[in-house]
Formats: sequence, C-alpha cells, structure tokens
Amino acid sequence: MADPRAEQTFQKSIHTLSSNGAAFRVETDSLGSKRIPADAYWGINVSRALDNFAISGRPISVYPDFLFGYACVKQAAARANAEIGALDATRAGLIDRACEEIKGGRLHEQFIVDVMQGGAGTSTNMNFNEVIANRGLELAGHSKGSYEQLDPNDHVNRSQSTNDTYPTALKVGLMLSIERLLTELQQLERAFHDKGREFAGIVKIGRTQMQDAVPMTLQQEFEGFAVTLAEDHASLEGVIRRLAEVNLGATAIGTGIAADPGFAEASRKHLAAITGRPIVTAPNLIEATTDVGVFMEVSATLKRSAMKLSKICNDLRLLGSGPQAGLNEINLPPRQAGSSIMPGKVNPVIPEVVNEVAFVVAGGDVALTMAAEAGQLQLNAFGPVMAHVLFESLKFMTAAMETLRVNCVTGITANKERLAHQVSSFVGVITALIPHIGYAPATRLAREALATNANIADLVVASGLLTREQVSALLTVERLTRGQELEHGDEEGTH
Repeated sequence: MADPRAEQTFQKSIHTLSSNGAAFRVETDSLGSKRIPADAYWGINVSRALDNFAISGRPISVYPDFLFGYACVKQAAARANAEIGALDATRAGLIDRACEEIKGGRLHEQFIVDVMQGGAGTSTNMNFNEVIANRGLELAGHSKGSYEQLDPNDHVNRSQSTNDTYPTALKVGLMLSIERLLTELQQLERAFHDKGREFAGIVKIGRTQMQDAVPMTLQQEFEGFAVTLAEDHASLEGVIRRLAEVNLGATAIGTGIAADPGFAEASRKHLAAITGRPIVTAPNLIEATTDVGVFMEVSATLKRSAMKLSKICNDLRLLGSGPQAGLNEINLPPRQAGSSIMPGKVNPVIPEVVNEVAFVVAGGDVALTMAAEAGQLQLNAFGPVMAHVLFESLKFMTAAMETLRVNCVTGITANKERLAHQVSSFVGVITALIPHIGYAPATRLAREALATNANIADLVVASGLLTREQVSALLTVERLTRGQELEHGDEEGTH
C-alpha cells in the first residue's frame, strides 16, 4: 500500500521543464496544474491569486514594512520549530536565511499578490511560503519547485496558519510604520515650536467663530499647533505598545491545532528577539484570533491626528489668505504658480494636499470600521483591507507631515506691519479692562468705538472711568496676551 505522505508529496510536486529549454515549470495542487515561470520564486497559490484578485493593481510589496513584518514572523516560526523539534535544523536554517534576505530588501519584487484579496490573507501567507521555500531551495543548490526538499506548506508553514501569521505580521509591520510616522511627527512639532519662537512678541488678534476675539501673540498660535501634535505623539506611542500582543501559535481559530504546545511561547520569544520589541502572547488565543480591536484603535488614532493636522492647515490657509483681500497675517512659501489664467496668483498647495490626505485617512477609517464589524464567529476575514487602509494611511500621513514641514512651515513669515495696524485699532482690547470698569460700560464703549471708528483707549479715558496712565498700564502686550497669569502674579506680590 502506498504511503499517503509520499502520495501527497507527489501530488504537490513540480515538474520543472527548464532542463529541456522550457521557460516554465508546472505546479500541481488540489485544483489542478498550472504553468509557472521557471525563474519565479512564487508558485501555484500566487498564480491563482493573480487570476482571482486583479483588483487594485498594487502588489503587497508597496508596503515594505509589511513584508519585513511577515519575514520576521516566518523566521521566528522556523527558529521555534527547530527549538521544539518540529523541524530539522537544516530546513529551519534555509528558511531563516531566506527570511533574513527578505528583511534586508531582497526578493521584494516576488511579492506580487494584490493588496485587495479574499481569503483572510491566505494568498499573502502563501506568497511568503512559496518565495521562502524556493529561495531556500536555491540556497541549498536545488532547483525551484523541488518541494520534496523544502515544502511551502509542510516546512515553511509548519505549526502556523494564515489566521495567526497574518495579523501578527501586520502588527509588527504597523509598529515599524508608526515609528516612522512618529519620527516625522516629532520633527513637525519641533518646526512649529521653532517658528513660534521666531514669532515671539508679535501681537495679533485672536478669533473665535471667525469673529474678532482678544489679542494673542503669533508665537502662542504656533505653539498651540506644536502642543496639539505632541498629544498625538503620546497617543501613537500607546498604540504601539498594544500592537505587541499577538496570537502567533493560535493556528486556525485559536486552539493551536497542528502546532506543538510549546510553539506559541517559543515563537513569541524568537519574534521578540528578532524584532527587538516586547512581544507578548495574548492570554486567550481564541478571542485574539477573532478580535481586531487594536486595528480599529490604530485607525481611529490616525484619523484623530489627521483631522487635527487638517485643522492646522485650514488655519494656515486662512492666516495666509489674500494677499490683498484676505487676512494676510502670515506669508506661506510660494511653491508653484497658482493659476493658468490669473497672473501672479499663488495658492496654498502644501496645506491643501495635507487636507486631501486627511480626507483619505478619514475615509479609510470608515472602511476599516465596516471591515471590523463584518467579522463572523472565530475569524474576521477582512484583514487585507485593514492592512491596506492602515499602511496607506501611515504612508500618506508620514509623507504629508514631511512636505508640510519642509515645503511650508519652515518658510512661513509674519506680516508684522499688518498685524501691528490691526492691533492698534482693535476694539476687543477692552476685554482686558472689564475687571476695572465693568461689563456694561465696556459694552457701551465698544459699540461706540465700532460705530465711530474711534480709538477705544481714548474713549475709555474720555469717559472718566480710567486715567490715561491706568489704561496704558493695563493694555501692555504682556497683559493683553498673558493677562490672567500676570494678575495672579500681581496678587502674589501684594501678600
């Protein structure tokens, strides 16, 4: 009687035809046989994915952090399998070497399945299994497709399933991408701080609901931009910590079927060593296999950051509007001609493109939210669209922050003369006098100043409510822009 394992190996074997001059090999699976280019590192599973998922035209290789993460997972699995005796050292070593090459940027052109795919990411997992197997065979001196020596499923995928490797690789890749974003976010935050210091002492009119409010400095406005970005930095760092919890070892649904009981801990240990991150195994692998809450958190945190960044860009566009009929308080660096018909027009193109990125991130969050809700029973099948949304959002946001910093923020200048003119005739400074003259008299004088275009300080003096010296002392730049702080300081000095 034939050995079932031998028969299985025969059914999955590849008949390499390159020896007689053909430029392809034939691979066979449970659905039949297909021709595969002889020099391809991928195999029949990827070929079927190419037939089925010609959707976006974008291969998974457009997200190199994801490739790095998946190679780390496969490498950790090989080392764990060797440690627990589930895989011989020779095969494990070949897998390890192939993964190390992928981590270093080699063979990325071989990861060609579409980012949009059905099957919960199985096509992506098999793309890795096949490329790693064929590269391992090559390293051992065998021809591609000699799967009896190193098989994509039996050896590369030993003790694993798409359902634990895909989300784990996604988490590792997201950590890397978020760290890149944080680097750029920190630089943008610093650029706003630097610009704020450059604008120290420049007084302007603050606005609420698009109406004149009270004085502030341009430094305070730009420092506000920096502080709000710093808050997002802290939020994203927290998300990275939560991404470190993985379900590797869960296999299909979290029961660990087809894996040695020691695989989960061994693979966790090796993945932590490979990535240099505090990887932990989820306390309940069944729950962890079906739960995608952390991906929703990443998306929501990115959306929050994108919306805040977009609001900052709205402010920059408003503050720089004009130059003749707008606010024209600041000058945005001119980056390109703004019109094909209006001579001399320059548009705020850098803040605008950041706005557009924010719109994409918000839309992606909606798509990911729907994908998260669509999960059923023991698995959410929509990991691929989540991966696409998250990596695209991170890629766009990182690039948007860089162009905003380099091509806009660092080159902003202040229109000091215009700001000084606005402040000198600003009725709203009377707000600083309310504690000394009362709300009702201040309202009456403000209305009179607006109606007659008179100087508010002169009106206050003429009313007899305060002397010229008192008004001058109360309307200094320091009191107008840091009034409450100074009042407290005065009170402390009197005790």
